Amino acid sequence: MPLRREADHWVWVGGPVPPGSDAITIGPVISVRRAAAGDAHLMRHEQEHVRQWRELGPARFLRQYLGAYVRWRVHGYGHRAAYRLIPLEVEAEQAAVDADGAAQTPPRPDRG
Repeated sequence: MPLRREADHWVWVGGPVPPGSDAITIGPVISVRRAAAGDAHLMRHEQEHVRQWRELGPARFLRQYLGAYVRWRVHGYGHRAAYRLIPLEVEAEQAAVDADGAAQTPPRPDRG
């Protein structure tokens, strides 16, 4: 089934995704290309967007996200650069990087 429930969100494998992207999150729904559905880093990034949507609410999330994008474009940045500078994108990427590190770091023995 292409739409499945995972914890506090839905994942729609093969759902609509903008050109040039592997996934998009709107509210509690992560729509991801089939080829990217197994990418743990991408999915953690998108799960952070689910948290942001929930915490900020739709109006505030969109205002912050789109407002930052437009500000960077007005300041002369191209699409890709403006997208990467959106604070909500930076935060989501950092959450994914942190999760990657936590998954790869073996637990340290107690030195009690």
